[in-house]
Amino acid sequence: MKIILMILMTSLLFNINAFSKEYKINDIVEHQFYINKNFVVDLPKGKWILAEKSTWFYHGLTNKLFTIVKVDNGKIINGITITQWKTAGIYEPQVNQALYEIMFKNKYDGCYDKPKYTIIEFYVRGNTHNCFWVGHHDLIKVVYNPDDPDLRGANAQFKKWLKEKQFSLPKVALYSDHSYFSRLARGRWYTISYIADPKTLNAPDNKFIKEESSEYHKHNIDNYPEYKKIMKKWVSMSAQRHIDFEKSIKVLKRHRLNLNDLLLEKNNVDDDQSNNVVNQLQKLKDMLNSGILTKEEFDKAKKKILN
Repeated sequence: MKIILMILMTSLLFNINAFSKEYKINDIVEHQFYINKNFVVDLPKGKWILAEKSTWFYHGLTNKLFTIVKVDNGKIINGITITQWKTAGIYEPQVNQALYEIMFKNKYDGCYDKPKYTIIEFYVRGNTHNCFWVGHHDLIKVVYNPDDPDLRGANAQFKKWLKEKQFSLPKVALYSDHSYFSRLARGRWYTISYIADPKTLNAPDNKFIKEESSEYHKHNIDNYPEYKKIMKKWVSMSAQRHIDFEKSIKVLKRHRLNLNDLLLEKNNVDDDQSNNVVNQLQKLKDMLNSGILTKEEFDKAKKKILN
């Protein structure tokens, strides 16, 4: 069991140079990021660069991991890390237990309430979990010197890429994490993590960088109304992304979270994530042109949108 736990933990953070065929490091991606037909991630508008990529196989366990980033003037301003685990095989009982320990027993991060989380919502029953949490990071510490000593050597490929490109990281980042696993839904574990420089939301400068003293910490934020306004917007955007995440991977209805109370008014929610007809048709066209969809699949999906 301990071996399985270590495999799952390290494979989410270390990259093995066995890359899949769909994307290459430094590829530019827009509109959607395609994992497979069952897992397609809508992207906020703009050009995203593939900075990290790995695949991993072990006795029926398979993993894909991708990190894409948006860069402005040599600085990472947004990032998305996407993973998919296929967990069928001879180690299913061990995987179930390992996932439970990762999500609910990890003292550093996990799917349970912690003072540093601004918001956490989750569903858990048996081997199924659906988790959503939001907060802020001292991002440089998270990447280069995480609290968990077992992860101090993690993200090696991403850190190498940053060094080669000479890109910098924001000192403070807002983040949201999204995780779903169920044996009732093909036994796949899906996760997405988003980070954003608060400046992309027109936030004021941070005086305090450390997570405990940051203006965004939930125990401090009431003293900083401008930062509270930014966090509310980020929470709303993140809640909408989780709703979209659930739809994308077809989370069972009884496993879905009710996040409606976290959403701001429609005109204040992330416009990049809105599912208007024009955006949907453009994404379908891109998938047709790239060969992801056949002409028959494109016509069927187009008809469904227009109707």
